[in-house]
Amino acid sequence: MAQTDPLMQISYPELHQFISEVFLKKGMSEAHARISADVLTTADLRGIDSHGVARLSGYLRLIDAGRINVDPNLQFERRKKTQLRLNADGAIGLVSAHLAMQECIKITHDYGTAWSGIYNSNHFGIAAHHAMLGFEHQYVGFAMTNASPLVVPANGIERMLGTNPICVAIPGKNGNSFVMDMASAAAANGKLEIAQRKNSSIPQGWAIDAQGNPSEDPNVLSHKGALLPLGSDAEHGFHKGYALGAWVDIFSAVLTGASWGPWAPPFVSFLNPLTNAPGKGLGHFVGCWDLDGFNDVDTAQDELDAWMVRFKTSQATQGHTVLIPGEPELLTHAQRLKNGIPINTVIAEEIRNISKELNVSL
Repeated sequence: MAQTDPLMQISYPELHQFISEVFLKKGMSEAHARISADVLTTADLRGIDSHGVARLSGYLRLIDAGRINVDPNLQFERRKKTQLRLNADGAIGLVSAHLAMQECIKITHDYGTAWSGIYNSNHFGIAAHHAMLGFEHQYVGFAMTNASPLVVPANGIERMLGTNPICVAIPGKNGNSFVMDMASAAAANGKLEIAQRKNSSIPQGWAIDAQGNPSEDPNVLSHKGALLPLGSDAEHGFHKGYALGAWVDIFSAVLTGASWGPWAPPFVSFLNPLTNAPGKGLGHFVGCWDLDGFNDVDTAQDELDAWMVRFKTSQATQGHTVLIPGEPELLTHAQRLKNGIPINTVIAEEIRNISKELNVSL
């Protein structure tokens, strides 16, 4: 996931400050600018380079196009004791999902669990950031979102679903937690973007062209191609990836009041959302529950630690190591916090242009 051949390294505090100041220049409040920078730098620290500062220029274009509201009136609707719905009022999803998760955490203090649907929102960054907010309170976190339609259903060639990520984050001891953060597509769109920057092909099984033929072209989406669901084909179980993506779309959008399926608004600013769409904006679904509701917290975490040790030490194929979900990102986080975040040449140029345009020092 990490980019190679970086032009420069930027320390986490410097990158965080830069992103915060950029969003401030665009009219965000200090609190919303800080949250947005938190989410993007979390992605870069964890090695999810496709969803960190690489996304900054895309968010700015959406702000300029009037598609992201930098001063939203976010309104919570408490429908049940442990169930909420948030009208994000066109806010950036980095903020709306974060604030919804914080509200769920407050309710979980009293009831042991809480869930929030979110509609009228925008792209929310990496799901792991929102799910891991529960760690401070020993809460299991959950986050997912629908996204721009780029993925075909099983046996289809029409773009109907987003890459629709799912994250479950279970807090362990000493920072050794279980974090499953995955797209329901064979590959996230960001991986194609990274391949474009490196001028390299993509593996077979990620995408098809407009006629439904397998494609290794990283630019295939701009030629009316599509991404495949997780599993890639019938022989490898693409009906399972399709079902996962559909589940995310229904929970995040159909049930919350957001635009679903092919009507989910595109991330790119040069494409306008389709007219007469059901619902409004992108939708997210976040929540958490208290470990203490199932078992004593220490006992549960001891068992989780034992589980991770046993799987980690299980027999692996030659030259490889069995990994725990979230382990590579945890290692990358430690390395980048110490050594800085590598920035790809293309993204470095984008950052420099943003710096000049908005007069924000880098």
